[in-house]
Amino acid sequence: MDNFHIEGSTYIPTIDFDAESGVLNIEGESYHEYTIEFFQPVFEWLEKFLSTPERDVTLNFKMTYFNTSSSRRFLEILTMLEDYQFDNNGNVEINWYYEESDIDMEESGEEYSDDVDLPFNLIPY
Repeated sequence: MDNFHIEGSTYIPTIDFDAESGVLNIEGESYHEYTIEFFQPVFEWLEKFLSTPERDVTLNFKMTYFNTSSSRRFLEILTMLEDYQFDNNGNVEINWYYEESDIDMEESGEEYSDDVDLPFNLIPY
C-alpha cells in the first residue's frame, strides 16, 4: 500500500501517513472551507489501511489551530481508529501535541480523549 501525503498550506494541514510503519501525522492549521471534500481522500486511504487487522498505529496530532468543521473530521478519524482497535485487534495510540501555553489546544485534546476509548497522550512542547 502506498503512503499518503498532502502538503500543508495556510489553511490546510500537512498529512503524512506511512503505511509501512503505521505512523500517521497531522500537523499545522486546518480551516478549510470544504472539509468534507478535503478529508474524503484521507478517509478513503484510512479505510484501506485499516482493512488489515492487528496493525500498530500511532496518530501524531500537532495542530496549532482548527475550525469546528475540521474538528468534526478529526473526531471521525479518531472514531475510525477506535473502531479499528476494537473490531480488528489493532494497537492504536494517539499523541496529541500542543504548545505549552496553548490552553485551548490542550483542552481540545482532553475533550477528544474523553470522546474515544484509546490510549491518548497529551504532550506539551
